[in-house]
Amino acid sequence: MTRKLSAAGAIFILALAATGIRLARAQASSRASAVAAALANDTRSDDVPAHHTSPPSGPLPATLDPKSFPDSLNQNLYALAAKVKPVLYQQPCYCHCDREVGHTSLLDCYVDKHASVCSVCKMEAVYAYEQTKLGKSPAEIRDAIIAGKWKEVDLRKYQSPASK
Repeated sequence: MTRKLSAAGAIFILALAATGIRLARAQASSRASAVAAALANDTRSDDVPAHHTSPPSGPLPATLDPKSFPDSLNQNLYALAAKVKPVLYQQPCYCHCDREVGHTSLLDCYVDKHASVCSVCKMEAVYAYEQTKLGKSPAEIRDAIIAGKWKEVDLRKYQSPASK
């Protein structure tokens, strides 16, 4: 009789534990879904990353020397960035490096090695460079970057070594 009660007690405890685990998983899944939904629906205008809305008032820091990179893509992009520093100074960077490493504009990504490992920084800088060459103002470029136009950039044409 004692064995039957012990077996029944063990079965009851296992069933109770299984129910608790299923409940905990359901709650965790529900929380994760709620967080994902909140992020997907977040369209706050204050989510635009840090940037400057006016031209720089003083000298800008130097971008890293393109020769310090072993690959053609980074050499080409750091060279382009050096040509449009005042424009990059006025652009946000959607990798949100302002939150992670304290950058205040897209230019900061090229003052250090961050852009060399970040495709968002690369695509935004190419977009800014190409649009500058088409005569767009930094404000027009910024509006287009905020609208996500930089996502259409194809970096492949910048992978070949620059002609000297």
